[in-house]
Amino acid sequence: MSEEVLINVTPQETRVALVENGVLQEVYVERTQARVMVGNVYKGRVVRILPGMQAAFVDIGLERTAFLHASDIVNRQDDELGTAINGLDQSIHKLLADGQEIVVQVLKDPLGTKGARLTTQISIPARFLVYLPYSQHIGVSQKIDTAEDRDRLRGIIAGILRDDEKDGGFIVRTVAEFVSEEELHLDIQFLRKVWQRIQRNVSMVAAPGLLHEDIPLAMRTMRDVVRDTVEKIRIDSRETYEKALSFARELIPEVVDRIEYYPGERPIFELYSAEEEIKRALDHKVSLKSGGYLIIDQTEAMTTIDVNTGAYIGRRNLEETLYKTNLEAAQALARQLRLRNIGGIIIIDFIDMADPEHRRQVMRAMDKALAKDRVKTFVTQMSPLGLVEVTRKRTRESLEHILCEPCAVCNGRGILKTAQTVCYEIFREILREARQFDADEYLVLAAQCVIDLLLDEEATSLAELQGFINKPIHLQVETAYHQEEYDVVLL
Repeated sequence: MSEEVLINVTPQETRVALVENGVLQEVYVERTQARVMVGNVYKGRVVRILPGMQAAFVDIGLERTAFLHASDIVNRQDDELGTAINGLDQSIHKLLADGQEIVVQVLKDPLGTKGARLTTQISIPARFLVYLPYSQHIGVSQKIDTAEDRDRLRGIIAGILRDDEKDGGFIVRTVAEFVSEEELHLDIQFLRKVWQRIQRNVSMVAAPGLLHEDIPLAMRTMRDVVRDTVEKIRIDSRETYEKALSFARELIPEVVDRIEYYPGERPIFELYSAEEEIKRALDHKVSLKSGGYLIIDQTEAMTTIDVNTGAYIGRRNLEETLYKTNLEAAQALARQLRLRNIGGIIIIDFIDMADPEHRRQVMRAMDKALAKDRVKTFVTQMSPLGLVEVTRKRTRESLEHILCEPCAVCNGRGILKTAQTVCYEIFREILREARQFDADEYLVLAAQCVIDLLLDEEATSLAELQGFINKPIHLQVETAYHQEEYDVVLL
């Protein structure tokens, strides 16, 4: 599998596209006015404790207060701030107090109307390791499969730490599977320096305030996304290209030769049709090559994906047609989850299949496709109704929420009342006002399509209404009104 990373930089935003075998798989967008906050460390102040939820709201200097649950408070003594944190089994009032200052890290960006999610278990990532300053745990990424490699890496870290009197635990990242002990030692030294800087800032920064900010998107991509399978990293900004080279020489020298400056006149996101794929990722419907299609509905509560055969009629029999459609859909929807960055609860409605082996094959195909996802996912078995429940960890906004906003006309419903429905609402409003007020006549202001209907199909009903209230009704087109909007004016 060949992979490329395309990085498009403008003063307003940075976009990163991960392309596998010429097909866009993931998109990351970071805007200058709304930087991603996951990983940032803040000195916050507790502003409200919620005993019923075992949680607290913490002011970290953002527009909305952030949320800290008791389960995200680690068992430690914070010498810098003098706050005792005594464990998770006690009341939130024993863990925190109103007005208390506390060092926290952002786990999840603000999503919709929700504030950021916080933790006091600080973790600082580098290329090969993640540093846990308040833990003594040595862990290894679950994606490193063999027990031999896991034990070897755990032993290397334990050996380095035996010669180091400083506290703290580490998690070995997947990319560290084949690196040398020297490279791991350098990572440990780098992470310790970052933590020392954060500790110095604790005494210097007033709450609420930022203690440590994670690196920009382009550099995070170099650190977290680039693997051995990535053949090229193309950047269309000379300034960012120079910064990426400097960053790579210091931390990931093995990828320096793969970084390229892209000076082409053709926009970089038009390579591999990345721009077009992003537009399609905002569509409600996803077409499959066979002729079938997916319908994807994102709501605040969950996302539903419906699989349909569409124009695909198959060649043998109905069961084979359904099986082939579901098999293709399993591959496509796994890619759509990554591309759209859909998180939370996802319900997939596959087409019902009678053959149990076909069900197993579809689930195997889906598990295999989801295994490529960097984001943690959990998949249940297919229910008798053909439903599959998926949970996908959500740490940042989906592509749709970053690039779009709810329709001002339908308020995000995705539907509008018909012109006929609006006409009948107008009739009821006129009757209501005729009973309450003694007007000489009425003026209806509405959209063109509604007025046209009142003058055509509903002309008889309008005339009967005028006769019933014994008052003239005038109509006027208001070009600024949308289909559902109208006013009844008393004259």
